[in-house]
Amino acid sequence: MIKKTTKKIGIVTGGGDCPGLNAVIRALVKAGALYGWECLGIHGGFDGLLTPVKAVPLALKDMDGLLIRGGTILGTANSGRFSAKTGHGQTRRVPQKILDEAKTNFDAMDISALVAIGGDGTLTIAQQMFEMGFPVVGVPKTIDNDLDATQTTFGFDTAVACAVDALDRLHSTAQSHNRVMVLEVMGRYAGWIAAYAGLAGGADVILIPEIGFTYDSIQRKILSREAEGKHFTIVIVAEGAAPGGKGFVTSNKTGNDREVRLGGIGHMVAMEIESQSQKETRCVVLGHLQRGGQPTQWDRQLCTRFGVHAFQMIVQKQFGFMVALKENGMMGPVTLKDAINKIRRVDPAGELVMTARALGISFGD
Repeated sequence: MIKKTTKKIGIVTGGGDCPGLNAVIRALVKAGALYGWECLGIHGGFDGLLTPVKAVPLALKDMDGLLIRGGTILGTANSGRFSAKTGHGQTRRVPQKILDEAKTNFDAMDISALVAIGGDGTLTIAQQMFEMGFPVVGVPKTIDNDLDATQTTFGFDTAVACAVDALDRLHSTAQSHNRVMVLEVMGRYAGWIAAYAGLAGGADVILIPEIGFTYDSIQRKILSREAEGKHFTIVIVAEGAAPGGKGFVTSNKTGNDREVRLGGIGHMVAMEIESQSQKETRCVVLGHLQRGGQPTQWDRQLCTRFGVHAFQMIVQKQFGFMVALKENGMMGPVTLKDAINKIRRVDPAGELVMTARALGISFGD
């Protein structure tokens, strides 16, 4: 049994918001409270460690209802003075003076460990902080499911469920009007949301960053469905997909303090399909709906397991590590360095893609 003590855990949520963040916070607070540990919530992402510090105690009573509540009670940020990702996944160092200021404030609060909950960008910052002497433990959060060091990230299942629901709704209107409906989903440089949702939601065409597509191939699929008497087509496209697999469509001019914002490929695909096929084509961008709402039951239990195991890693002083879901279904540590070392992408020759192809789903290649 863990000996009761009086120590503090800082909890920070970074990057885009995601269903399940509150569930991880809840698990950490509840697990820590049983052994006398106090949790402090760092508000507004890592910037909350800078002067003036934004940290408040998290009491057990504050955890009521958090298991099913979307978003994060701590707030989050994917820009600011701690940004470590710019351009298309390019990494930069957080300025030393920023890290020094955060470390001074961190030490002044007498915090024993910092739990960083986030994706590639957040964990890149966490790794830099660990190298500076911060006792950091990471928890993998991203709807994109693109961290290679864990079998899955929380938020992904909820995002897929949202995309599948959208496809279900688009089917009826597409069939009623004999239209082509294009659904653009998130995912950045990985096509997991589009691939899983497309398979589960009955899409006819799935466009992902890992497989370059051509409009001629999409047109052939539409024509083959017309020949079969199916006068509507459902296309799902990941925001990072591109013709020929080259280049990305972006919706903003990024500065030095944030990543490039992908988006817009859906409308481009819809316009080209309508031009070639002469069929009425509409585009729906699911956007931030994928980040909102209550987490699914899968994400709830995954978040709870992540949070509890992160606390256990703190007790064992396994700093510089991220909790991961292993291939055997068990939780275990992986180094933060390994966690951010490689993006997990859909295998074009893998079982998921092969299953879709066996059903006649086109990937536009």
